[in-house]
Amino acid sequence: MSEVIAGAEIPDTAAVAEATRLVQETTSPLIYHHSRRVFVFGAIHAHRLGLEPDPELLYLAAMFHDTGLLTPFSDTEQRFEVDGADHARKFMLDSGFPASAADVVWTAIALHTTPGIPERMGPEVALTNLGVLTDVLGLGVGELDRGQVDEITAIHPRGDFKNEFLQTYVEGLKHRPDTTNGTVNSDVLEHFVPGFQRITTVERMMSAPWPN
Repeated sequence: MSEVIAGAEIPDTAAVAEATRLVQETTSPLIYHHSRRVFVFGAIHAHRLGLEPDPELLYLAAMFHDTGLLTPFSDTEQRFEVDGADHARKFMLDSGFPASAADVVWTAIALHTTPGIPERMGPEVALTNLGVLTDVLGLGVGELDRGQVDEITAIHPRGDFKNEFLQTYVEGLKHRPDTTNGTVNSDVLEHFVPGFQRITTVERMMSAPWPN
């Protein structure tokens, strides 16, 4: 029997079960509960907005979207969003998904912190971003039924989410500060890491190797 949270049905597939197990075992309770809330919020917003995402793809995007913060980094430095997206794509291809489906999830994860673009894309991409914004910034939470929100946070409690998530955010980025250029991630390092100073677009343009 499928699991249902606040009216949102968790897809009952082998890939969903395996992704759930993997995220529980390789990340932290904070990231696990956050990721599940992102899916449920995204699914509820889909119903409210009349969108019809593929629930399995939306779930996989939600579950992998922050894994890049905790996954040991590879030889090539890249944004944590891309790190998580790459892990999700590999998981999906290894699980037999078509490349087109893996690309949808990759895009949803890679763009989940990017303002202004995800909502113009497909439902899985848009709803992953909206689920993240609801759980992290409270965007759209006032549009949801209070009983649904209470059920979600009872099953997947927030605890001291704001402080614990920001700590996880910093730990996942401070060893690769250059990857935060031009992203919202630089806000976090600038606030918490002494001596960190973002390089602005103006500074990069003025130091470009052109005479004018």
